[in-house]
Amino acid sequence: MDPYSKIMETLGFPGSELLRRILSFLMDEEEARVAAALPGSVDEVASRTGLPVERVRRVLDGLFFRGVVFPRDFKVRDYFRFARDIIQLHDATLATRQLDPERGREFAALWKEFGDKEYYPKFGQLIKATGMKVWRVLPAYKAVKDSPDLLPCEDIREILKANSRIAVVPCSCRTVSRLAGDGCRYTDESKTWHCIQVGRGAEYVLERGSGVELSLEEALKLIDKIEEDGLIHTWGNTAEMSGRGLTVNCNCCSDCCEFFMFLKGANIPVTKAALEKSRWQAFINEEKCKGCQTCVERCHFEAIEMHKPEGSRKYKARVIPENCFGCGVCAVGCPEGAIMLKAVRPPEHIPGAKT
Repeated sequence: MDPYSKIMETLGFPGSELLRRILSFLMDEEEARVAAALPGSVDEVASRTGLPVERVRRVLDGLFFRGVVFPRDFKVRDYFRFARDIIQLHDATLATRQLDPERGREFAALWKEFGDKEYYPKFGQLIKATGMKVWRVLPAYKAVKDSPDLLPCEDIREILKANSRIAVVPCSCRTVSRLAGDGCRYTDESKTWHCIQVGRGAEYVLERGSGVELSLEEALKLIDKIEEDGLIHTWGNTAEMSGRGLTVNCNCCSDCCEFFMFLKGANIPVTKAALEKSRWQAFINEEKCKGCQTCVERCHFEAIEMHKPEGSRKYKARVIPENCFGCGVCAVGCPEGAIMLKAVRPPEHIPGAKT
């Protein structure tokens, strides 16, 4: 088996010529041989491949900076593994400021074609089959900041405060959309990066040079911008606020994000899988509502519709409860202050949470 075929099989796409093109873009054949020999130490990989130790060390270092392999220790870099799955390979190789503008377009186009034809439909069906909801929507801070029901584990600002290091990188999903698609209708990733890394995730991107470190103050200002842009805060579906496995705060949009692409690729409603709802739901004050439809445009879940209340000459916004994920971007963007979030689920909705 040639090294590319072995890697494709490991990633779950045996025989995929589209994935082979991505791997060939990232690695020449010798580099692929080294990657296919992982996991292991530099000495172990040299023994398996028959290459000199120093040559293997240089290859693995190069693949680390490209986001292909991951050292156990980011500084020492003496033991490596390949990307644990196709999602990590996608995110690490695309979420970087080091992507060459010209070659980046070609690379993004490869990922888009692979995504549309193979990656998104396959993972959408996997999500449908397992029903997994490993990520949860967090309410926009500005929409819930005055509520006594707000728990620290669903407050994005408190989550950031609980982590020792914070960094930001360009969003991998919006990079593909920007370079090889129609672009994002909510924000411009080339002007503001929105993918926040914390803890070990921040250490990884800083050692690799793919992102920049943020102070807590800078991160909180970025959160305000993210909410103004109408993006959805997401976090692991747990009450934990920091830890080795919690490394990223994705700030998603429905026209670029992998989660949404998986479901669209498999024709699955977003309410059925992938993301867990927050504890919150939007409610509309019809007296304040002017019918401007800003909330309809900002909603990622098709959870708001326009209707004409009895006795009214104007159309008003109305929430569709079963579709609402409680992200709060409608409330943050409402020019009339006609939308508020209310907690409609108990603390136990969040695994491990307590009142």
